[in-house]
Amino acid sequence: MMFKTRFLPLFVLLFCIQVYAHPGFRQITFSDQEGAVINVAVWYPTSSQGITEDVGENPAFTGVTVIRDALPTPGLHPLLVLSHGYNGNWRNLSWIAVAMAAQGYIVAAPDHPGTTTFNQNPAQAKKLWRRPQDISQVIDLMTKSPRLFGETDKGRIAALGHSLGGWTVMELAGARFDAARFAKDCLQQPLRGDCNVMQKLSIDEVPSQEKLSASYEDQRIRAVVSLDLGFAPGFTPQSMHGINIPVLILAAQMDSLANLSASQESGYLANEIGSRWGKYEIIEGATHFSFMQLCKAGAEALINEGSPGDGIVCQDGNGINRYNIHQKLVAKISAFLNSSLDFHSPADETK
Repeated sequence: MMFKTRFLPLFVLLFCIQVYAHPGFRQITFSDQEGAVINVAVWYPTSSQGITEDVGENPAFTGVTVIRDALPTPGLHPLLVLSHGYNGNWRNLSWIAVAMAAQGYIVAAPDHPGTTTFNQNPAQAKKLWRRPQDISQVIDLMTKSPRLFGETDKGRIAALGHSLGGWTVMELAGARFDAARFAKDCLQQPLRGDCNVMQKLSIDEVPSQEKLSASYEDQRIRAVVSLDLGFAPGFTPQSMHGINIPVLILAAQMDSLANLSASQESGYLANEIGSRWGKYEIIEGATHFSFMQLCKAGAEALINEGSPGDGIVCQDGNGINRYNIHQKLVAKISAFLNSSLDFHSPADETK
């Protein structure tokens, strides 16, 4: 009996890996209300044993292993929607996508027009309010496409975002942005990373301020995860006091690398939301870029060759391995989401 009890957790882990060893994967596109094309990557549970391939890989970054266009597993699945950072893309958060798909989640990640690696159109970048709307439209698409991705459990929908993506998902949670408040704060902190892109995103222009002050809350979302977000000082305290869904706020310990102060960004968010709904933690050894995908050996130098200075995205804390950071993050994020959504993965059925 002691032998069985001692090794049960290992058996449960192996069972989960066996059921969803590699997620299904599809890429789709749709046009938003203004005609902008949005590319979406989707990972989802499958029991298929098809041909695997690595997606999201390039000379600098590692990819993740999937089964393209596999049949989805029957039954209801929670939905997690991801939002990348400024000029990032769906590949940046693929490490958490495959981990959550392995637990039974459908995971969808759009490329936000104007602020993605592959579309940096200045006019679209200035429509920052479109970002949370992108996520809401992706939720619409996922819930209407059970044959492609599996059936979404509409009572178990969550959103996760990194950097500007963190700002995006907080908008969806009910936080309201005051552009004038943010601009005033930047007068005191002109070198802060998010203040440096204020003009590029048109935050200091009156027409944008009116749009940004509106509510983009999506009440279908039941939990939110913010990874080292930016632009937090623009959120009004009143709106954050009104948030009534669980929020996990994770910040980088090495915040100076991207000039995003944990105390002024994630810390401010946590203080205003309060401990009833907010859970705040600083990730030891993590930089702002540790929340992105894994870099290959020599990637920093390779990136700097083509774009001097951008190799910083491969830097973590001294002696810290990004893979290990990701493993810790996966444990924290999955535990939070499973608890907040009251979801039990298929492996739990063996306990």
